Amino acid sequence: MINFGYACLGLGIVDTQIKSCRMHTSTPELLHKIIAHNLQVLMRLIQYNKNNGIHLFRITSDLIPFGSSPINSLNWQYEFSNIFEELGEAIRNASLRVSMHPGQYTVINSPDDDVVKRAIADLKYHEQVLNLLKTDSTNKIILHVGGAYADKRTAIDRFFKNWVHLSYEIRSRIALENDERIYNISDVLNIAYHLGIPAVFDTLHHAINPPKENLSETEWILKCAETWKLSDGRQEIHYSQQDSYKRQGAHSKSIYLEPFLKFHETIRNTDLDIMLEVKDKNLSTIKCNLLVSDKNSISLLEREWAKYKYTVLEHSPSAYQAIRVLLRDKKTYPAKEFYIILEHALDTPLEIKNVVNALLHVWGYFKNVAQTKEKQSFFSSLDKYKKDTLKLKTIKNQLYRLAEKYEKRYLLESYYFL
Repeated sequence: MINFGYACLGLGIVDTQIKSCRMHTSTPELLHKIIAHNLQVLMRLIQYNKNNGIHLFRITSDLIPFGSSPINSLNWQYEFSNIFEELGEAIRNASLRVSMHPGQYTVINSPDDDVVKRAIADLKYHEQVLNLLKTDSTNKIILHVGGAYADKRTAIDRFFKNWVHLSYEIRSRIALENDERIYNISDVLNIAYHLGIPAVFDTLHHAINPPKENLSETEWILKCAETWKLSDGRQEIHYSQQDSYKRQGAHSKSIYLEPFLKFHETIRNTDLDIMLEVKDKNLSTIKCNLLVSDKNSISLLEREWAKYKYTVLEHSPSAYQAIRVLLRDKKTYPAKEFYIILEHALDTPLEIKNVVNALLHVWGYFKNVAQTKEKQSFFSSLDKYKKDTLKLKTIKNQLYRLAEKYEKRYLLESYYFL
């Protein structure tokens, strides 16, 4: 069985924006308010994942602003302990496996002792969050080896040296991932074997930074599987695709069907948790689930189509009609065909006439309830957009505020405003 998951943030999910603040504004009162908000967001994301059959999720490291820094003087572990317990119970009820992934500055093999000290503090913070949620050691902290500092062998030795300064609780949670510049999967496996910890295979990092050994992705995944003990849980890998228009290593905006299905064919009989690292996050997670689902329920495609429909309409009215026709036969499950049309539509450049058509369709939800000033404002904005004197984002924001005011949840939960 394969589970797909996404990282940190959800798209098209109402009220799920993680908040932060600048160092100079981080008063205890503001930090308390932000933490309370972020924990509520996490609860909404957990419920969303449960409702959508998603069993793998990475919690953002920004959950607690300045969580590992003296700047945050709150005893947040105690003050929010009850909420963490509720979140932990929700995670278990959702059969959700969670993880965290410290940022690029959490480097335990640095030659700078202060950097190492801050890295250890940051790892402690991540372990505290997972511990407060009462999760076990199958819920991992994903870590990179770090830098080479002009001497890779010495840097690895320094990783081993500083490893012993981590508590047992932290060490039991860490899984080591290959990166796209320095430490390839062969390097990571050697370190993982030495320390008795699991190795996480990242497909895009591997494509950019492969080892000398000429093995297939599947063979590397199987080698990594040997490092995952029962106490580590199911093997986790990371899957992503290169954005064709951006720097090497940049994640694609979506998981595209053809390369994904080709990859899936090679690992379909493997028990894996696959973290998708992609810009559209939960959208691609649902997409991958639907593409390989054995439930074959067209209602699942219809539910997803309801969220995409106005986005497709503004890109391609012909694709909009094609999907409507495709989903008429309730005895079929045309997931692949659905996403082929969808991908083509979303990659079609916008044209003003199509955008205006979609805007008017969305406006239809408000035409009988909007106040006179709101109607005048919308059509004034529409005229300005047609004349190229107003950005599309501005008029969409206007419609989004109306959707909030008039509680049009169908629109708020769609992907149209992303």
